[in-house]
Amino acid sequence: MNEHISSAYDRDLEGITTLIMKMGGLVEEAILKAAKSLAERDVELAEEVRAGDKVIDRLEEQINEEAARTIALRAPVSKDLRSVLTVLRLAASLERIGDYAKNIAKRTSVLVEMSPVNGSDAALRRMAREVQAMLNDTLDAYMRGDAEMAEDVIQRDHEVDQMYNALFREFLTFMMEDPRNITACMHLHFMAKNIERMGDLTTNMAEQVIYLVTGEMPDDARPKGDKTAYVTDPS
Repeated sequence: MNEHISSAYDRDLEGITTLIMKMGGLVEEAILKAAKSLAERDVELAEEVRAGDKVIDRLEEQINEEAARTIALRAPVSKDLRSVLTVLRLAASLERIGDYAKNIAKRTSVLVEMSPVNGSDAALRRMAREVQAMLNDTLDAYMRGDAEMAEDVIQRDHEVDQMYNALFREFLTFMMEDPRNITACMHLHFMAKNIERMGDLTTNMAEQVIYLVTGEMPDDARPKGDKTAYVTDPS
């Protein structure tokens, strides 16, 4: 009987893991497409990102339902329970990252009507690519059960924060030099902040992977490189 329950649990977790990886792939794609739509001023691609967010949301709902069913039917304990809870947390973070990609796409539709601001589109795209690479490695670490790989992702978040700080200073300079840049720079700043938040959420996911593998959360005192004042994104 115990072997039967264990086998059924393994099948359930495998199914949920497949959904997580599918969701993760769609979120990675959304990050890259959102950044590309800005760099290339592609409104149609931005709309594609916005429409695709609904698919990501539905996957999160499906994962939540499957995880709840698994807990109710299999009553997992110890590491088995930790595995299911980790999946729920990963799905929640992926959904939020997808929302940030959607927010970037929304602002792209506004920015295409304005003049580009001195290389900022390309800088944001580089920052987005770094976060996408971090997310890809986090998902790989989850599949492999690799705590060291997840720890490496956590350390790389500092690079994303540095990119954000540099862009923040550039946007302030552009706005002071020419008030006509203010509206565009505000939109670009919120985009940069969205990407920085994606990095934070990806780091949180990496911490969950470490918890899954080791049973302990990593040290909370990880470096945080965002030195700017917090600004609320109204989107």
